[in-house]
Amino acid sequence: MRRLGCSLLLIGLAVAAFVAFRFVYGWTETGPATKDVTIVVPDGATVADAAVLLKQKGAVRSADAFLSRAKIFGRGKSIKAGEFLIPKGASNSDIFSILQGGKTLTRLVTIPEGMPSILVYERLMANPELTGEIPVPEEGSVLPDSYAFDKGESRAAVLKRMQEAMSRALTKLWAERDPKSVPKSPREAIILASIVEKETGVPAERPTVAGVYGNRLKAGMMLQADPTIIYPITKGKPLGRRIKKSEIAAVNDYNTYAMTGLPKAPIANPGRLSILAVLHPAETKALYFVADGKGGHIFADTLQEHNENVRKWFEIRRARGEL
Repeated sequence: MRRLGCSLLLIGLAVAAFVAFRFVYGWTETGPATKDVTIVVPDGATVADAAVLLKQKGAVRSADAFLSRAKIFGRGKSIKAGEFLIPKGASNSDIFSILQGGKTLTRLVTIPEGMPSILVYERLMANPELTGEIPVPEEGSVLPDSYAFDKGESRAAVLKRMQEAMSRALTKLWAERDPKSVPKSPREAIILASIVEKETGVPAERPTVAGVYGNRLKAGMMLQADPTIIYPITKGKPLGRRIKKSEIAAVNDYNTYAMTGLPKAPIANPGRLSILAVLHPAETKALYFVADGKGGHIFADTLQEHNENVRKWFEIRRARGEL
């Protein structure tokens, strides 16, 4: 009987040791997920809640086992809310560290410089990870940048951040403006910056383009900016064809070929550099500019110089077969 008792004791100890080993090993062994998965931990969720979500996603073998191990090996530490990426094969230990560390997934929506509001609206509405409806934002109210958002967040909340960013940036830049700059108000600065933004894709040219337009405004000349012809036709979307003579002559609140001064409103959402350019324009006597055929522009102080530059530009276009 004594020998039998010793044997049973040894078996019991072996079983206990195996169970203990499996418990410890289960904390660090490769997890069951065969691919990366995401998990959204809502505000106020407990480790038990997360364990259930992890089991549903196939990231752990057992919710109860994960919870039991987390209570011991996690040393009572809490987890954070947010959306997390769980790599395939992640162990219980790895997963708990991810949930505890708070390194949530970063989802971005990018608004390029010069994007008109109709396209901002379409980009936000087309994002399947955002929710709710929004109106087309006011032109010039959105600051181009990349904005982080959470899966399931409302489009209205994201748009509000974009517009608040523009308000903050404009307030700061306006306060630091060159006293000799032409805009008489932040609103005028955004309108002129939107034209500068659409006129050149070369950042280094923006202060000079702003200087040219400032000179024209001060002289009472028409700005004659092609993008202002296009805006009332497409709301800022690409025209996709050459501008018609009738469109150049059209009288409306935007076409600067048929009016002096600024349009009634912005024609795009300008970036910081374009706003900065109109508030700190280059010192120049230039009144004209035309494309140089290389992506930039040639500037001229006199109409005679400008006409010669235009002639050269037409020669380039003929050589390209564009005329």
